[in-house]
Amino acid sequence: MYPEPMHEAQSPTPGASNQLEHAASSYLRSARHQPVQWHAWGEAAFALAQAEDKPILLDIGAVWCHWCHVMDRESYEDPEIARLINQHFVAVKVDRDERPDVDARYQAAVSAISGQGGWPLTAFLTPDGRPYFGGTYFPRDDRFGRPGLGRVLQTMAQIWREQRDEALESAASVMAAIEHNESFSGRGGELTLALVDKIAGSALAQFDPRNGGFGSQPKFPHPATLDLLLELATNRGNAQAREAFTTTLEKMAHGGVYDQLAGGFHRYSVDERWVVPHFEKMLYDNTELLRNYVHGFQSMVRLDFRQTAEEIVAWLDAVMTDRDHGGFYASQDADINLDDDGDYFTWTIDEARAVLDRAELDIASVYWDIGDLGDMHHNPAKNVLHRKYALQELAADAGKTASELHPLVESARHKLLDARSARPTPFIDRTLYTGWNAMAVTAYLETARVLRVNEPREFALRTLTRLLAEAWDGVETLNHVIAYGDRSADPIMGVSPAEKIQGTLDDYAFTVHACIDAWLADGEMNFYHAAVKLADAMIARFYDRTAGAFYDAAVPAGVAAPLGALGARRKPLQDSPTPAGNPTAAAALLRLEALSGRAEYREIAEDTLASFAGIVEHFGLHAGGYGLALERLLLDPLQVVVVGSGDQADRLEATAVAGYSVHKTVMRIDSARLVPGGIPEALAETLLQVPVPDAAEAWAMVCRGRTCLPPITDAEALSEALEEKA
Repeated sequence: MYPEPMHEAQSPTPGASNQLEHAASSYLRSARHQPVQWHAWGEAAFALAQAEDKPILLDIGAVWCHWCHVMDRESYEDPEIARLINQHFVAVKVDRDERPDVDARYQAAVSAISGQGGWPLTAFLTPDGRPYFGGTYFPRDDRFGRPGLGRVLQTMAQIWREQRDEALESAASVMAAIEHNESFSGRGGELTLALVDKIAGSALAQFDPRNGGFGSQPKFPHPATLDLLLELATNRGNAQAREAFTTTLEKMAHGGVYDQLAGGFHRYSVDERWVVPHFEKMLYDNTELLRNYVHGFQSMVRLDFRQTAEEIVAWLDAVMTDRDHGGFYASQDADINLDDDGDYFTWTIDEARAVLDRAELDIASVYWDIGDLGDMHHNPAKNVLHRKYALQELAADAGKTASELHPLVESARHKLLDARSARPTPFIDRTLYTGWNAMAVTAYLETARVLRVNEPREFALRTLTRLLAEAWDGVETLNHVIAYGDRSADPIMGVSPAEKIQGTLDDYAFTVHACIDAWLADGEMNFYHAAVKLADAMIARFYDRTAGAFYDAAVPAGVAAPLGALGARRKPLQDSPTPAGNPTAAAALLRLEALSGRAEYREIAEDTLASFAGIVEHFGLHAGGYGLALERLLLDPLQVVVVGSGDQADRLEATAVAGYSVHKTVMRIDSARLVPGGIPEALAETLLQVPVPDAAEAWAMVCRGRTCLPPITDAEALSEALEEKA
């Protein structure tokens, strides 16, 4: 895949490429013309380091990461810094999106060394990959209270030459810390709803009632915890959880962390009021927040929640999807170049004045808080659009109704968006990652069902079909990448055999969920059968049958020893930033057990959750996914099966869907599928024995646990039955 490594200590000649010239990752290719002799993560780089007895400089970043770009320009494009690196180190660059397994372990290492992590991650490794020093961003020269990279490089090279025993001792202790911290073991606690309450209570203790969200600054959304709070609010009457959920969704949607013109959320807010974000937009943030707003509408019938959900879908459709083939792109960058800081998304009052007429400017400047003094430190004239006032408040002040002002606001929004679209657009990483696409499939299918719209459903099914065709061998192997994005403006390209990266636990678990959701939406048994095969493969490749729970990565077949810190085994528990692999896998198995009747799935799910029961409450805000999985385990599954077609079936389905509950499953089945092999096994045991109501166009059956009510043909009667069962 790669040319032979260069052995000279000098920088490549101007215009020459390093070892990243043919990399598939957009992030790696962005460094292909740097004078540093970069290598991709792989055996060739480690072999070179050991042959030349050089330590490894490891850089982990992402194409959307602003400070990664800053460090690239300041240091890695500097000939003198490159000379130091090429002379004393073997340089390895890793895309954290492409290799989450590598990133997770070295993040743990750098956190053990410096007490912090993040991107860019800069680590110094022994030739066999054990970290002996590390940090995050290092400036070119000493400043910001940080040592300059030049000084760090010279010091680390000197330590390797002259104090090697100390470096090796440090590396050994860091590896021990990784193995201890990443292999959570917490048996001994009881699996009870009280444990869920403790997790939720820990999150609620950090709730900010003024601004929404949790803690102070920076603020991240925590979608799994938000769904857990909604679960407690709607099904257990927890008023504080309801307030935290609704206030957070309101404040986020009104803030600058939300793109007020195009829709979609930026990654996080640097301030506690959700005003100034880090401007990159991630697929996984938007799919999980989409589910939050859909679930909020589902339970509370809040039209503002529905509107935000529709706007997220509109942005994803327009910017982040391969409309022809199916698939969701990974991310949109924050910046055009290193001289701007979110300038694509922000506005001066003069820029707004140049686009809008007087009436539009008068309303827009107040509605989105566009003034002479803005919000950005690098350019105080730049405003991050956010809503300080509701439209109803502005209408009252103007002596008008909200419906009278709404057309003016929409006219201003469209004009601003059109003008913004003419600006240079931040880079979009068109890589299709398996797990993130599976998350998007689930989010779109839930959106389609709850909002009663069809197009998201069709696109989700097309995407999942592509995922299964291009990333799954149909038996046991699921790849981490479906397809890589534009290489030198080429269209989406498939993954060559040399580029295939083994799927992680997350990839398998999220894809199982997506396949179950696709069967619920479409009724095609091939999706259900794929879910079962993927679940079996997930258990075979990742489940620890001796100690319980799932590892995040499988040891590749035929590999004598994993490279570097990949030898450290991890059992992920924390949602960071996506829902954690173990509770996601457990929830997938519980869903499959209810359909298949295979007791082993439930046993493994329960064992997995029990593995962390003694420690999970300490993870609080980052254990929302675990709390949801535990609710699913402990509460009797509520199944609502709607059989038939036409308007009556639509009414029954809409009634069944109303109200979010993690343990509720609503199935829509065509009556023609009520034959052996036409529906999952456990479902067939019940449905095929039910007498079909005479002359009924459609009917529904409600089951909790193993107890089912007689068929129901009326939507009002179904609503009453669900209320009784709640």
